[in-house]
Amino acid sequence: EVQLVESGGGLVQAGGSLRLSCAASGLTFDHYAMSWFRQAPGKEREGVSCISSSDGSTYYSDSAKGRFTISSDSAKNTVYLQMNSLKREDTAVYYCAAGPAYDTVTFVRLCSSTVDRSAGYEYEYWGQGTQVTVSS
Repeated sequence: EVQLVESGGGLVQAGGSLRLSCAASGLTFDHYAMSWFRQAPGKEREGVSCISSSDGSTYYSDSAKGRFTISSDSAKNTVYLQMNSLKREDTAVYYCAAGPAYDTVTFVRLCSSTVDRSAGYEYEYWGQGTQVTVSS
């Protein structure tokens, strides 16, 4: 059984930092693109960042570029999202997701669609989400 378990959310003041973790079990990172999505109340789900295990390439939405960093530790089967310079508009539930990918072309397509179009339909597994609240 595949499980994705997020942690690290919480309440932080604007300008502060948080590091989210996504612990995966039952799957091998080599065959999955790992991404972070978020959804704020009343808004559509947004693709924030993606990492390709094919070559370690990372992808970010415009809102995340320069502030967020995605990384992974294959030994721990964990993906991280380091979020710095947080803004009130970053307040949302953050979800980790795993999408199957078996070659470089698929990784590029999946990660690009994630951050460019917030496409989540190809993701096979999702975590339960962790709340991030940024106060002014």
